[in-house]
Amino acid sequence: MVGQPLIQNIVENVESVVVGKRREIELSMIAMLSGGHVLLEDVPGVGKTMMVRAIAKSLGAEFKRIQFTPDLLPSDVTGVSVFNQKSMEFQFRPGPVMANIVLADEINRTSPKTQSALLEALEEGSVTIDGETRNLQDPFFVLATQNPIEYGGTYPLPEAQLDRFLFKFAIGYPSDIEELDVLNRVEKRHPIEEVTPVTTLDELVVMQREVLDVYVDEIVKRYIVSLVNASRKHAAVSLGASPRASIMLMKASQAYAYMQGRGYVLPDDVKFLAPYALTHRLLLTSDAKLTNTTAETVVSELLNQVVVPTGKEMTR
Repeated sequence: MVGQPLIQNIVENVESVVVGKRREIELSMIAMLSGGHVLLEDVPGVGKTMMVRAIAKSLGAEFKRIQFTPDLLPSDVTGVSVFNQKSMEFQFRPGPVMANIVLADEINRTSPKTQSALLEALEEGSVTIDGETRNLQDPFFVLATQNPIEYGGTYPLPEAQLDRFLFKFAIGYPSDIEELDVLNRVEKRHPIEEVTPVTTLDELVVMQREVLDVYVDEIVKRYIVSLVNASRKHAAVSLGASPRASIMLMKASQAYAYMQGRGYVLPDDVKFLAPYALTHRLLLTSDAKLTNTTAETVVSELLNQVVVPTGKEMTR
């Protein structure tokens, strides 16, 4: 694939800032290549903001950060029309969502009304302000964060909004050696200041189009559908993954295969990405929660139980 070396350059560029988190960086790039968005649930100070900033700088993209607070209004996210007394007409002032890469920091600390301001942006790539639909920049990527420890004064994301995120994962703490490396890198100057673009937004758009040409065999599609459908029938699940999950998992698998330099998707690609794409879409039953069953456990069981369909099975 033509874009594989460029993707590796971006990943290595970001690694100069975020130490020891190659998988998380690659997952973010997979989401970006497939037109999806990421929800990071992790404690403060592990490098979430630095990772997004480094990706944006590696692409030469416009980056905006939104700190979600209880008093944040939808117009603070999307933008607002202001009356200009000189021209005697309303002028639109774009909000921070009108950028290529947006960090929605602590998204669960704002009201559901403001959270919903992101729904159209995540799904449609546009926002509606004063009855007028405005397209967002292309490419457009959102990485939202939430703190899994402090739930006081927060508003849990509804299932409809969780379903619009392609992946949910955590960065996690670095090892002792990695943390020592971090200290050495930031001792005199933060490495984010030295990050320069290694590709362009136009090249990223081309790569996104090439991802769509990655071949997905009917057998692999059948496997994705069987996996998602099994999540709806699991005894510990009251609400399984939606058809949107099937679509996003397929597109993410195409992007992952593309990053590996392949023009076709393997079932192993689906297996690798399924935990990141499905866990946040499962709503567990009360009994399952009482027995400490987690969505991660359910997805692991599904991956062990659902057999990859063979060509013979497809002809039945």
